[in-house]
Amino acid sequence: MAYEDIVSYDDAIIRSLALVKDKPHTEWVSLFDALGRTLAKKITCKKNLPSYNNAAMDGYAFTYKEGLRELHIKKTILAGSVVDACLMGNECYKIMTGAKVPFDADTIVPFEMCELHGETMVRLPEKIKKGNALRLKGEEADVGTILLEEGVHLNSRDIALLASQGIMMVEVYKKLHVAIFSTGDELKSPWENASEDEIYDINALALLSLLKEYGFEAHYCGVIPDNLESATAYFTQMKQYDVVITSGGVSMGEADFVERALLANGFEASFHGINIKPGKPMMMGQMGDTLVASLPGNPLAAYVNTFVFLLPVLKKLQGQKVFHFERIDALNKETFALRSGRVNFVLGSFSEGVFHAFDKNMYGSGMVKPLVGSNALWISDESKRSVEVDEKIKILLL
Repeated sequence: MAYEDIVSYDDAIIRSLALVKDKPHTEWVSLFDALGRTLAKKITCKKNLPSYNNAAMDGYAFTYKEGLRELHIKKTILAGSVVDACLMGNECYKIMTGAKVPFDADTIVPFEMCELHGETMVRLPEKIKKGNALRLKGEEADVGTILLEEGVHLNSRDIALLASQGIMMVEVYKKLHVAIFSTGDELKSPWENASEDEIYDINALALLSLLKEYGFEAHYCGVIPDNLESATAYFTQMKQYDVVITSGGVSMGEADFVERALLANGFEASFHGINIKPGKPMMMGQMGDTLVASLPGNPLAAYVNTFVFLLPVLKKLQGQKVFHFERIDALNKETFALRSGRVNFVLGSFSEGVFHAFDKNMYGSGMVKPLVGSNALWISDESKRSVEVDEKIKILLL
């Protein structure tokens, strides 16, 4: 067989993302369960942040006046207490961090910068800046300001912002229903005994874990036997899922039962084969309302292709607005060669601005250790034949 719809790297990115046309349904969840979920509606400020003028540190609060040196302590204001404005002449409040500042004070000087005389008198330092240590009402955000946009993948910092508004329920997109399985009679699950003629199913566990690291839960559906009838029946049951991920059974030289079984279930391929190394035998398309990604059988290729092509699709399908990975600048540490005429995926380690290709890019797509020994990925263009020492490149962090 030959790949009928082999595409370039760039075209594969465009076509895969184009498969996403709709957003998931929405549901309401507690703020306690909102971490890692995707916002379905923007959040606007309902309560000024902060909601009142308050002290940024323990100190003395007063009305700024040039040349002011000595003040009488009128009252002590603790956090949580409310004191009406009552300053007269050269008077001040002794105030604690976070306490509400009455409107007749506009400057705060910390205790350690002042000289205390007795219990009621304080001497200020010579240089004082008006407004010092005073947090103004609404200076972070005032009512009506957009705090979080629709499509934000909520992290712990976002949760803190939502909590500042007294929000306990948020509308989010429902989690994707994802299925993962492998193909091959030679595969055994890790809890089974594998003979010398059999291998363990690396891909399913690796991809389940990779997806979970990025907030996606998937169901392991086992191994499909290597025959068309079984695979066709298997895919018939998969239409309940939003996404179906397979590995193996789609490359040249294999009995292409995966594609034929999918076609028997109404599958339409967007592409079958990408001009890359490793990971050329990859297929993506649609089976009714189910997005299907058929990955290479080799573990390294399956993992990297999931990272590069599938994770952005899942992020977009989940309703996230930011789904591309950021490329960062790096200097190449050691010269390594490439085969031109295709895009090369090169695994390596990145530290202190320097990229070091794993084993000088001399490894195979069926290996696992390069994944363990790498925290970064460099993607070449088709014309590149080598990368030199100290050459500037852009990498993705794994």
